[in-house]
Amino acid sequence: MSPETVLSNARIVLSDEILRGSVLIRDGMIADLQAGAVQPGTAAAGEDLDGDYLMPGLVELHTDHLESHVQPRPGTHWDPVPAVLAHDAQVSGAGVTTVFDAVRIGSMTGREDDGTALAREIAEAIGYAAAAKLTRAEHFIHVRCEVAAPSTVAEFESLSEVAEIRLASLMDHTPGQRQYADVEAFRTYMVGKGKLTNEAFLPYVDELKKVAEVHSVPNRAEIARLASESGIALAAHDDATIEHVEESAGFGVLISEFPTTRVAAQAARERGQLIVMGAPNIMRGGSQSGNVAATELLETGLLDILSSDYVPASPLQAVFLLDAEGALPLREGAKLVAANPARAVGLDDRGVIEAGRRADLVRVHAHDLPAYPNRPHGHRVPVVRGVWREGARVS
Repeated sequence: MSPETVLSNARIVLSDEILRGSVLIRDGMIADLQAGAVQPGTAAAGEDLDGDYLMPGLVELHTDHLESHVQPRPGTHWDPVPAVLAHDAQVSGAGVTTVFDAVRIGSMTGREDDGTALAREIAEAIGYAAAAKLTRAEHFIHVRCEVAAPSTVAEFESLSEVAEIRLASLMDHTPGQRQYADVEAFRTYMVGKGKLTNEAFLPYVDELKKVAEVHSVPNRAEIARLASESGIALAAHDDATIEHVEESAGFGVLISEFPTTRVAAQAARERGQLIVMGAPNIMRGGSQSGNVAATELLETGLLDILSSDYVPASPLQAVFLLDAEGALPLREGAKLVAANPARAVGLDDRGVIEAGRRADLVRVHAHDLPAYPNRPHGHRVPVVRGVWREGARVS
């Protein structure tokens, strides 16, 4: 007889309702759902969830967090496999069962270390940890390609044999457009991070613009071609105008990451692109760069996916906040962090709780905090109490 597990007395977050009942897991898959209590002795093993929510495991498409484990401070370096495991423990503890770890390639000025070595080191560590069955979540790689950099195409080609690469994004952080249309916001970031002095800032910006004029357009087209040939899903990062979206759509882009304006988001929707915004944008109440707020896109039906960006716990926190504030029911919020991102990258075996899907699940207790200045109506905080990947308890 195949091993079975029953997770009973849960509030099961389905696509169209929240069902009080039980989930039967068999051979790593969801075998059945049942309303009400499960009779004792039905399964070989089981767990009473005591009324907690049972949600589909989160699918995270864009997290920069692994790099902060590999390089926890400027000039420091952590052993890559332990770094992957520390990152893995943090994302799985936030309810993530599938994660696309972002690695960056491309240096626009040559002042920074070549990104290829770090990207390859991270990729090899992910591959090793997965092969050794050390990770809680399933890990893929999201290559973030700085198209304005001279060496980006060569760096992308050098990673072509890495099987875990399933997503690539086309990004251009040249100040004066896209994410940093407000050059002063770029100054705040660079000077605030200690990367530049105020006196060195404008010459640095001039240098970036000169490099971008040469490389941005041809690199964007070539990386899109290479990704298409390799079957790698393609995203556009920080589109700001209709022209940006038309260009990305011409390259076959189906994911619009962090559009900076409502105009760009609307254009992305009209071209069938799924729109990703950062969950920290929801939690903070707006963009740190002064771009369009995620809540504005949500209110106008222009938001499909939430990613953690730089705070691993933020997607789950955001959907519970939206539910508590009456902005979005939890069943719809779950689609932003599980069903829709899974669909965006062709992972049709997960992201929803229904028979025949992978048993990637997260148990969440909703804890109500009292009101405080930033949350005058109180705050509902998700507490992860259990995570299952393919039916096995991992956290």
